[in-house]
Amino acid sequence: MTEHLVDARAPRDLHAFIASLPKAELHVHHVGSASPRIVSTLAARHPDSKVPTDPEALVDFFSFTDFAHFIDVYLSVVDLIRTPEDVRLLTYEIARDLARQQVRYAELTITPFSSTRRGIDELAFMEAIEDARKAAEAEFGTVLRWCFDIPGEAGLMSAEETVRMATDDRLRPEGLVSFGLGGPEVGVPRPQFKPHFDQAIAAGLHSVPHAGETTGPQTVWDALTHLRAERIGHGTSSARDEKLLAHLAEHRIALEVCPTSNIATRAVPTLDEHPLKEFVKAGVLVTINSDDPPMFGTDLNNEYAVAARLLDLDERGLAELAKNAVEASFLDETGKTRIKDEIDTYTAGWLAP
Repeated sequence: MTEHLVDARAPRDLHAFIASLPKAELHVHHVGSASPRIVSTLAARHPDSKVPTDPEALVDFFSFTDFAHFIDVYLSVVDLIRTPEDVRLLTYEIARDLARQQVRYAELTITPFSSTRRGIDELAFMEAIEDARKAAEAEFGTVLRWCFDIPGEAGLMSAEETVRMATDDRLRPEGLVSFGLGGPEVGVPRPQFKPHFDQAIAAGLHSVPHAGETTGPQTVWDALTHLRAERIGHGTSSARDEKLLAHLAEHRIALEVCPTSNIATRAVPTLDEHPLKEFVKAGVLVTINSDDPPMFGTDLNNEYAVAARLLDLDERGLAELAKNAVEASFLDETGKTRIKDEIDTYTAGWLAP
C-alpha cells in the first residue's frame, strides 16, 4: 500500500481546515472504495477468495507493482461482491466514509457488468445501490449519484451490456447521471466505444471516460472527439500537449485529478513530478479526487493536502479548489449553490479573527 495517508509536508493547520471543509468528489470507484474493514468482512463471507481476511495482510495485498497488477488486485476484490446484500453493504459503508470527510455530494463510479456477470441479478443490483443511496442521504446527509462505466478490459460485449443497463427504463436507477469508461487504456482504443457513448448521451447521460492516464494525450483527444467527453478521468498526459491544454481550458472540460493514485499505479513517477501545477497554470479546470482510496492508502482529505503542497495553496485556495468540484459536477444549480455557499461560510468562519 502506498504511504501517503497523511501528507506531513502540508501545514498542520491546513489539515484541520481540510478535515471540516465541505467537499464534492467526482472520481471515486465503488469497489475501489472498499475499506480494509469491509474487504475483510466480505472476504470472510466468501472464504474461497484469495483476498486476505486480516486487515494487516491487506496492506501487502494492496501493494502494486504497476497498473496491470493493480487491475488484477482490483478484480479480485470485485469477485467478493457476489450478492445484493454485498452490494448494499459496500455502497452504504462508502457513503459513511465519505460523510466522515464532509463530502456533501459524490458521483460514484460503478461497474455493474462486473457484478452481473458474476451472477447478481441486474434488477437486484440496481435496487441494492438505490436502497443504500437513499438510506445514506437520509442518515448521513451525503448525496450520491452514479456513473456507470464500461470495464475496458472486458471488451465490446461489456460495453453493450453496460449501456443496455444504463438506458433500460426497467433497470436504470434514479441516481444515474453519467456514463464512463475505465480499466486499462493500453490496447483499449477509445473510438471503438463511440456507438455506446452515443446511445448513453442520447438517453440523457453525461460522458466522463478515463483517458490519458497510462497512455499519451491522443487518448484524451479520442475521448473528446469520439466519446464527446464532458470531463476527463485523470488526463495525466494532457500536460504533454499545449494545444490539448488550451482546448480543455477554453471549453471548461474539467480534469478529474487523483494524485496519489497516479503514483500508486506508476502513471507518474513521484508526486513532485505530477502535472497538477501545469494544468492549473494552463487555466484548466481541475478537481481533486481519491479514485480507489483504501487501495492507495489515501482519502479525499489527504488528496487535498497533497494538492495544497503541490499548488502552494492557503485556506482560500483550497476553498476554491473545493468549489471547482462542485462546479464541474452534474448536480443541479440549486444544489451547487447550496454547497458553494456552505464552503464560503465555513472558510469565512475559519479565517475570522
